[in-house]
Amino acid sequence: MDRPAVDLWLARYVEAWKSGDAGEIGELFSDGCRYRYWPGDEPVVGRDAVVASWLAHEDAPGTFDAAYSCWAIDGDRAVATGASTYSAPERKVYDNVFLLVFDGDGRCDEFTEIYLKHPSA
Repeated sequence: MDRPAVDLWLARYVEAWKSGDAGEIGELFSDGCRYRYWPGDEPVVGRDAVVASWLAHEDAPGTFDAAYSCWAIDGDRAVATGASTYSAPERKVYDNVFLLVFDGDGRCDEFTEIYLKHPSA
């Protein structure tokens, strides 16, 4: 992986989140991926489980936006930063850090999210 490939993956991540399309979500992750919504959480394991988890916690269309970019990369490991902004039911902004490990096909094999509510939002 390189920085442009990670940035492309992140753009696809946002588009899949917005679309709520199971196929788009699944294309992002390896078969045996491990997905954590917070570092200490037990991971959601496997592509199908990640898709099901995303769809079970789906945000209403048009109520959020997000932008992330690659901050650092070393081989198959990357760190991304950005923000998620919710407009409804109330305005909230979260600063995000993603810890990512990719497989040889450019799919995410390990995903850990760290987020903090922005104090000004």
